[in-house]
Amino acid sequence: MSLKKSIIIIILILLIDQISKIYIKTHFKLGESLMVLEWFRIAFVENEGMAWGAKIPGPYGKLALTLFRLVAIVGIGYWLWDSIKTKSSKILIISVTLIFAGALGNIIDSVFYGVIFNDSSGQLASLFPEGGGYATVFYGKVVDMLYFPIWEGFLPEWIPFYGGKYFTFFDPVFNIADMAISTGFGLIIVFNKKAFPKQKKASQ
Repeated sequence: MSLKKSIIIIILILLIDQISKIYIKTHFKLGESLMVLEWFRIAFVENEGMAWGAKIPGPYGKLALTLFRLVAIVGIGYWLWDSIKTKSSKILIISVTLIFAGALGNIIDSVFYGVIFNDSSGQLASLFPEGGGYATVFYGKVVDMLYFPIWEGFLPEWIPFYGGKYFTFFDPVFNIADMAISTGFGLIIVFNKKAFPKQKKASQ
């Protein structure tokens, strides 16, 4: 797979990711949701930290996370460039391309969204507001909106520890960038032998 094709995929994912996020920020209030299907909703939430809502504590936790993401994207970019240069397997190049595109999409939120949007709490955010954004550079929040509560209800009492409690499957809210990252890693795991054929043969 050529560098040109990888760049096209990255641009397409970034466009879809950013257009969807900008639309949500400017058309939904924070916490607002819209039921599309019984098992699929558009639900606007913002993620201040890592996956699953985890955070790095302290006043500089968010800054440290954003800087880490910037360093990581350089490493992923080198991995992609090296994979293309050495003509690695197509499945590996596609996977790393998806991971890079997704990581870059969320980095854009973290770095710039605090500057270019005002707050979404109780109001529709504006793009490039006159009064300035809700935070400084590097302190933006990642926009999530895809929610798939495939099943909701109380678990049977006989289930250990969680019996009788209300449970939602699948509970996380995510975005297009997250989908690209998850798909990339998923492809590497499922097609590991095809992704790393030389390494596998050398180890046998």
